[in-house]
Amino acid sequence: MASNNSNNIVDLRSDTVSQPTPEMRACMASAVVGDDVYGEDPTVAELEATTAALFGKEDGLFVPSGTMGNLLAVMVHCSRRGSEAIVGDLSHIFLYEQGGSAHLAGVQLAQLRNLPDGTFSLEELRHKIRQYEDCHEPITSLVVVENTHNMCGGKVLPLSYLDELVSLVRDSGLGVVRIGLHMDGARVFNAAAALGVKVERIARGFDSVSVCLSKGLSAPVGSVLVGSKKFIAEACRLRKALGGGMRQAGILAAAGLVALNKVVPLLAADHERTKRIAKSIDQLHSPNVVVDLATVQSNILLIQIKQPKLTASQFAERLAVIEPEELLAGVTGSNGAGIVLKASARNWEFMRLVLYHQVDDEQVELAIKKLTYVIKQYDARWP
Repeated sequence: MASNNSNNIVDLRSDTVSQPTPEMRACMASAVVGDDVYGEDPTVAELEATTAALFGKEDGLFVPSGTMGNLLAVMVHCSRRGSEAIVGDLSHIFLYEQGGSAHLAGVQLAQLRNLPDGTFSLEELRHKIRQYEDCHEPITSLVVVENTHNMCGGKVLPLSYLDELVSLVRDSGLGVVRIGLHMDGARVFNAAAALGVKVERIARGFDSVSVCLSKGLSAPVGSVLVGSKKFIAEACRLRKALGGGMRQAGILAAAGLVALNKVVPLLAADHERTKRIAKSIDQLHSPNVVVDLATVQSNILLIQIKQPKLTASQFAERLAVIEPEELLAGVTGSNGAGIVLKASARNWEFMRLVLYHQVDDEQVELAIKKLTYVIKQYDARWP
């Protein structure tokens, strides 16, 4: 728990604010390194091979960010000019990667409406696919899913849905050109923890997966892109063009290995703590601020704002302020100091909280105490 002038700070803006563990820092300091652009960094090679094996893929590529991993996947799968990738309209690759597929890869992103559970209609996908026969149209070369789905509240895509998607794209003879399947698996280990399966099962049938090490896994930097040897060889070449070739990157990869071995098993506890916060809000029966308790599946909690005079940004700003009255009301930590709760809100109809393994039980209770007080303030104002 961070402190600032003795205040108790609980930072739930994102799992990207997680900190490297002491073991990570020790392994980074002693990592055996080499020049990875020459393929001579043994720690990077170990991270790539370990990650690929976990996903049942032939090879892996360490990249600086998940955005680069997704972009590389688009570039490799959609290498033909005039290619198109189909993505969800609430996907990270569409909303929050600066349109890189278009302005860097020259690939058009066609969108399907994301459903509340993070999926999109497979029937709509079937009709959306465009192939080589009509010279007026781009060529559908890739379909992308996100798992877990961030903007849908950390939803875990059902295995049955993934199997049906793979079958649709692979076995139904939809078109002349082979269509690739990529999973933006920034939080795919959270999906595995929620389902109680290995990530290999989730990635079955997908050509490529990008997995982030610096969110809930708390490594400082990096993602790993996995796929076939041919796919990774091409991605490695393109990584250099994007400025992603790193030299003695084993210092960073060492933290990634600790993340896979030591932090992944802690993710299920993050989910339980997230549900505790959700349950505490649900029990308030507020007319202004609500959660859908039944849909909380992983480490992301969306808090819906029902009061039209209140925005998510205003709610988040209020949680970050300590008013004198709340100190008198006992909204404090064990040290008697106030609570600053940091949350994520843009121009959404909801505020987002994201947990990670360094948010312990004490911090969860502080978050609940602050949320309860502020929501009751709103309910007194707007009963």
